[in-house]
Amino acid sequence: MVTAPILDVAPITPRTRLLTIDISRAPMPFTAGQAVLVGSHGRGERHPYSIACSPEAAAEGSRLELLIGLEGRGQLPRELYDAMPGALVDLDGPLGTFTFPERPEQRRLLFVAGGTGIAPLRSMIDHALRCCAGAAISLLYSVRRGDEFAFMDELAEHDRAGRLELHPTVSREDATDGWTGGRGRIGRAHFARVLHDPGATLCFVCGPPTMVSDSIATLNGMGVPARQIRTEDWVR
Repeated sequence: MVTAPILDVAPITPRTRLLTIDISRAPMPFTAGQAVLVGSHGRGERHPYSIACSPEAAAEGSRLELLIGLEGRGQLPRELYDAMPGALVDLDGPLGTFTFPERPEQRRLLFVAGGTGIAPLRSMIDHALRCCAGAAISLLYSVRRGDEFAFMDELAEHDRAGRLELHPTVSREDATDGWTGGRGRIGRAHFARVLHDPGATLCFVCGPPTMVSDSIATLNGMGVPARQIRTEDWVR
């Protein structure tokens, strides 16, 4: 176990916070896609959260970033949402087998995120951009409403620069929300826009259980071998 101070707890969408932890005194090497257990210092109870920054970014800034949902299972204790810089948390890890391979055989990479499932995928994408020169990277990213996309400025900049093919979609219909991008729950029509060579694509899927299972079935049906589809191995 490692005890480290909080650097920041910042709103990133209406329903999430980005928890940034100082690991300058306790470096924590990890593989892109892994998680840590985190909880208030000395409280005993800890919950798993995927690390939302790449190993390279964590080492450069001596910090871990965790994307925390304000709803659902495994929430941070209330006192951490309002914590001041310097408050202590206890960390265990890293853990998890939903990781980016050391040397992927495929040159096409497809990431499929639902809600806070973007966290480990952001870690993998940044790592892949640094380490997999020439890889063709696509991201299909679904949230409920247009204001719930995390890291959207960063992802959109990658898209504009040609480093990433980004396809965001919102699953709840609301003509008054100002969203002008894709709509509808992730399905075959969405995959058709990002899946360019099914047999040569390595896929990473993370999000709500139903979205994950539906995505696996759709990808299989579109010709992606089961061995080339990787998913997170627990429900947060």
